[in-house]
Parts: sequence; C-alpha cells; structure tokens
Amino acid sequence: MALLEVKDLVTEFHTGAGVARALDKVSFTLERGQVLGIVGESGSGKSVTAFSLINLLEKPGRVASGQILFDGEDLCAASPKRWQQLRGDRIAMVFQDPMMSLNPVLRIGDQLGETVHIHKKVGRAERERLVEEALRRVGIPSPRERMRAYPHEMSGGMRQRVSIANALINNPDLIIADEPTTALDVTIQAQILFEMKQLARDSGTALIWITHDISVVKDLADELCVMYAGRVIERGPVADVIGNPLHPYTRGLIDSLPQAENHGKRLYSIPGGAPPLLSLPPGCSFAPRCQRATATCRQVPPVVQHGAREHRCFHPLNQS
Repeated sequence: MALLEVKDLVTEFHTGAGVARALDKVSFTLERGQVLGIVGESGSGKSVTAFSLINLLEKPGRVASGQILFDGEDLCAASPKRWQQLRGDRIAMVFQDPMMSLNPVLRIGDQLGETVHIHKKVGRAERERLVEEALRRVGIPSPRERMRAYPHEMSGGMRQRVSIANALINNPDLIIADEPTTALDVTIQAQILFEMKQLARDSGTALIWITHDISVVKDLADELCVMYAGRVIERGPVADVIGNPLHPYTRGLIDSLPQAENHGKRLYSIPGGAPPLLSLPPGCSFAPRCQRATATCRQVPPVVQHGAREHRCFHPLNQS
C-alpha cells in the first residue's frame, strides 16, 4: 500500500465572482522514502495542493471532491481532532517563509520542544535531547547554543533549517515542503536539498517538494508532477520527464532554464501567461500559449498512460 494516494482531488474557491477551481482532478501516489517534486508557474495549483493535503485551506477554499488516502485512511473525512493528532506528528509541513512556523518571541529550543510535547509525553531532558538531535540532523552547528537563540538572531538559511528540524523532530511519515529554499542563496539551497534527500533516504520519510524551478528537483526527486492551471499535465520518473518531456509546457519550463552553452543569449520564455482560474479557456488550458494547439484542443485532454509516464495532451512531443 502506498503511503499517500491522491485520487481525483478537486479544490474550489467560492467567490462573489464565481467558483474558481484551483485543483481539477489531481491524482498521484507517493511511497515511503520517496521524493515527489511538484513544479509549475505561479497559479498552477502547487501550494493549493499542499494546503489541501494538510487541511490548511482558508475559506472560501474547500476540498470539493476526491480522496486523500494516507496510509489507507481517507483524510477528507478526518475530524479536526484527528488532524490535530496527525499534523506535526505523522504529517509535517515546511513553509516558504520560516517565520510562518516560528514564533519570534520564543527561543528555538522552546518552540521545537513544544512540538515534541504536544505529541509525546516525555520529560524535559528527553525533549531537549530530541531538539538538539533534530538541529544537528539539519546541519546546524553548536545546536545546544542555538537552542537558546531567538529566530531574529539567526540568518534566513538557519531559520529555514530550524523550520525543517521542527518538521522532522517527531520523525513524520510525510513532509510537505512548499518552496522552502526560494529566498535562499544557491549555496545554502544546495546544502538543504542535499540534506533533505539524505534524510528521506535514511529515515524513510516521504517528501513532497514544491517549487517553480524545475532545476531544483532535478537531483532531489524520484518522481515529478508538472502542474498547469490546477491540473497535473505530466507525471513520471524525474529523469524521464526532464530528459524526454511529453507535454509542450514541460518542454517550455526546461527550455527556460539558463544553459552554459547559451551564454550571452536571451533566455527563452513561454509566450503569454497562466490564465486566471475564474476564466479558464475551454478544453486544454495551455492551448492559447501552445504552438502545437489545434481545434481538438478545445476539448479537455484525457490522462494518457505511456509506460511509467502519464500526460494530458492531444499532441505530445516525440515519444522515445
């Protein structure tokens, strides 16, 4: 049994201007110890997917239909009390801004110790040991000293490591990371990516890594989901998706990356922009930006299986 199985997940926002469908029948699976990358432009549904999975959607957003099966349990039917038991213990989240999960007026040791105390009835000495161990696992030097520091006394990279340590401290089965390295410099980003991959491999924790930059997950993820306008438009092993993309949008994301051989040349960009959710074009949402679009694309493309891959496109790129 897969650790996480998402089936036809639909998330909607009911507004005065109409219903915005932020997720449209999103489906994927995640095994224990596996890293799943979710990529796409802003507005593609990446963060909504994360908040839907962990039941942190703010009104007027709601999961309208579908299933989120976590270790066989349908979380769409979970009570608030059940979510309190799961979040921070078996499922944890790392936010893009570490200050969303860190209290500026509490010392680091007290905050991480509280995460332990909520889910485990252990003594103070054991809590401090677990906090120190968690900080050490994410590469924070002198963890005992850092436990006495406040968040504002640490750099952005260190604060993000603390957020990751807070997510890891109870050894969860699943961590959802929503663009946690976007604001960090490339050196710190590379260190955190390496450490997260090692942690997933050593502990068996499954990881969902959400990013707009496909190069970030190239060496981190096992599987890759490419999202556009609330739909998963391509999914498969990360090396296959990047090495041989089937959807024109995936190809565009890859071509937008800086390449050493293109030094001094203008970077490629996909024409146009992502459509607003309240006025999505009929059929394939990417069709207005796609050079391969035809009249057929006025219909919604079905999910097509291609070996270990799947895509939603009437005119996929050359398949090898």
